Amino acid sequence: MADDKTAYAFAVLTVSTGASEGWRQDTSGPAACDLLRGAGFSLLRNEVVRDDVDAIATILRRWADDDEIPLLVTTGGTGLAPSDVTPEATRSILDREVPGIAESILMRTLEHTPMAMISRAVAGTRRRSLILNLPGSPRAVHECLEVVLPVLEHAIALLRGEQTSH
Repeated sequence: MADDKTAYAFAVLTVSTGASEGWRQDTSGPAACDLLRGAGFSLLRNEVVRDDVDAIATILRRWADDDEIPLLVTTGGTGLAPSDVTPEATRSILDREVPGIAESILMRTLEHTPMAMISRAVAGTRRRSLILNLPGSPRAVHECLEVVLPVLEHAIALLRGEQTSH
């Protein structure tokens, strides 16, 4: 984190038509919020959106450009179903991809489930925001965040041009 030890803000966007329409409960978004708050991050936004490229991209763009939120996390929409469009929406607004994050998550989560290999999640940056796609189950959210938590503060500090210990 920054030298003043102020918690970085984060936002979670759950991508689920079922949850956005009220016929499915969002469990992955709250799991991400709990884990990130527990790691010292500060929740700024938490929304649910339908599986729609434009709707997802619009929210992520607003959070990165207008709200300047340092960490944006999506849950859901990363698989192979025709409605799974989170990676496409995310890529459409990224300035740069950070493949090492997605690859590290994949390598580690394959130790827990072979289903990890069908995730199409991406990670990248837009302006001064780090954006991570996570799967839509609470267990997968926990497993993925466990992989990236050790580097998040440093990655955000670098992205924001802050002084780091390296």
